This record gives sequence, structure tokens and C-alpha cells, in this order.
Amino acid sequence: MKNRVYFGIVALLALSLFVFAGCAKKTTTTTPAETKVEVTDDSQWTPPPAEPQVDEAALAAEAEAQAKVEAVEELSGVTINFAFDSYELNEESRAVLALKARIMRKYTDVGVVIEGHCDERGTEEYNLALGERRARAAYEHLVILGVAPERMKLVSFGEERPVDAAHNETAWAKNRRAEFVVQ
Repeated sequence: MKNRVYFGIVALLALSLFVFAGCAKKTTTTTPAETKVEVTDDSQWTPPPAEPQVDEAALAAEAEAQAKVEAVEELSGVTINFAFDSYELNEESRAVLALKARIMRKYTDVGVVIEGHCDERGTEEYNLALGERRARAAYEHLVILGVAPERMKLVSFGEERPVDAAHNETAWAKNRRAEFVVQ
């Protein structure tokens, strides 16, 4: 029984030591206000690459420029033809001129030279005059359709620049024309 008493006293002492040690006042240390702490970051972090930005205005400008190139090609690519010894515009020629007028009204910085041509029949003087009347007929129709006159010039080549040098009706029909050269 004596052992039990000693054991109880030792257990009580251990418990009281544990309780007093756990409740002891904790002390902390603080850095004085004058002490400066410097933090440096030597890492090489870079932000992730941004999504490529689509410049809508640039895309629209590029599309408009491409449309203008195609329109100018259309303006200069199609000629109008005339009947023998005539400078009257037929329905097909009027439709072509309507397309050209629409292009020229849209792109006001584009000008054209209207070239009048003839076949080889007739005198040189007559063909030069007829070529000019053909160019003027196209010019006047474009003015009626709203194209500013100062954006167009006239020239007659008469029979000097044939498209087809053959001496038959098919070649002559090709040579009786008005062409449009973009300035």
C-alpha cells in the first residue's frame, strides 16, 4: 500500500508540473520599428501571352481596299461595242455603263480615260471623228448616270489600235468599241 501512495504522489506531482508548465506565460519577440526588412523577388515570371487582338477596323479597311481593286478591274476590263458606222449605245452598252457609273460613284477618287476605236473601213479622219463620237457617247451617258465630268477624259484612236487585225466582219465588230482606262 505504501507503493500505491508513492505512486499517487508521483502522479500528482507530474500532473501539477504539466499543468503549471502549460499555463506559463508565453513571451514573444518583436522587431524594433527602426529595423527595415527588405524583400526581393528574383523570379523571372512573365505574364502569359495575351490573346491576339483582332483589329476590326484594319480588317474592314483591307476588305474595302480589296473590293476597290476588284471594282477597278471591272471598270477597265469590260468594253462596249458599236454597230457599223454608229456611235449609238445599245441596251447591252447601257447596262455596262450603268455598272461602270455605279463603281465610279462609289470610288470617287477613280478617274478614267474613255478611248474610242473604229474598224479599218473609212478614212483616217472619218475614223478619228467617229472614235471621238463613240467615246463622247459613253462619256455623256456616264454623266447622266451621276459621274462627275472632270473625272473622265476622252481620246480617239480611230483605226490605229485594232483588237483583231483580221480583215473580216468578226474582227471589225471587235474593233468598233470604247475602252476604259483607269487613271
